[in-house]
Amino acid sequence: MYGAARRPPAHDVALLASNENPFDPLPSVLEVVRESSHGLNRYPEMTSIGVREALAERLVVSPDQVVVGAGSIGVLRQLLLAFVSVGEEVVFPWRSFEAYPILIGSVGATGVAVPLASNDDHDLDAMAAAIGDRTRMVLLCVPNNPTGTLPSAHAIREFIERVPDDVLVVIDETYVEFVGVEQAIDSIELLRDRANVCVIRTFSKAYGLAGLRIGYAIASADVAGALGRVYLPFAVSALAQRAACASLAAESELQSRVDAVVRERARVTAAARAAGWRVPDSHANFIWLRSEGDVRRILMDSLDQAGVLARAYPSDGVRVSIGTEHDNDRVVTALRRASEQLP
Repeated sequence: MYGAARRPPAHDVALLASNENPFDPLPSVLEVVRESSHGLNRYPEMTSIGVREALAERLVVSPDQVVVGAGSIGVLRQLLLAFVSVGEEVVFPWRSFEAYPILIGSVGATGVAVPLASNDDHDLDAMAAAIGDRTRMVLLCVPNNPTGTLPSAHAIREFIERVPDDVLVVIDETYVEFVGVEQAIDSIELLRDRANVCVIRTFSKAYGLAGLRIGYAIASADVAGALGRVYLPFAVSALAQRAACASLAAESELQSRVDAVVRERARVTAAARAAGWRVPDSHANFIWLRSEGDVRRILMDSLDQAGVLARAYPSDGVRVSIGTEHDNDRVVTALRRASEQLP
């Protein structure tokens, strides 16, 4: 089961458990949503063609290579339905996105969880070794959730070259907008080179449309066509489609908000390390605090006292999303207070 955050939000709580964008959608996007609300009595365009065409133009691919679904998690569900049968295997890193084993199990498949390396990043050698005769899909979460780590572009390409052609490699780029230019992976170029590569992304995080549920996949026309055959009709609302198109049109404005999150990420990371916490370099909109047992309990208690809603993981650690400057100040205070209580 997908776990809820530690406790329900109360008044004046910093909501930093779900990696949401701390900012509202851009004013131009909100205006489009308001204008579109008058048509709620009508079904949405079933194939999200407007969004697909806008994305295809931006990514320099064909519209028939783009599939839109109910968030990246909805698109991943379509991929599993289309390409994985009961009893077959899906290889994925662990710890990673909590929904992976849930979705894999929901289609009757077997998940092969490969532990992360000591630096909290993907162990790509171990993942390659885990691919067997029953493997039909490999998931790469880049940057990884909840650790924020990111393999190099060279390492990703080398790994994909080791994957058999009949195994689909799904590159989950939910947080791609927060990755710096120097660290970026050209995943679109990878799928142009290899027909067994599919990229999934979302409008939930950087674009701030988590409540509207819209994500997408980019793949070869054959893979995209297979996704279309398991598509749930009308899964993406008209509001979500129009908000996504408006967000793409206002991307230069949105970039300033992404830049603000990245700056705050650097500030919180530096403060956490100064307080003695182990924090890997994050390339997403959250930080990962490796902690176990009493240390994790002390940390969560301190965050609670500061009014910060974060996500604790059994035995591993705590993930804290990057919020507003005020929210992040509360996180820094909690981290310092918790470090002073450690034995």
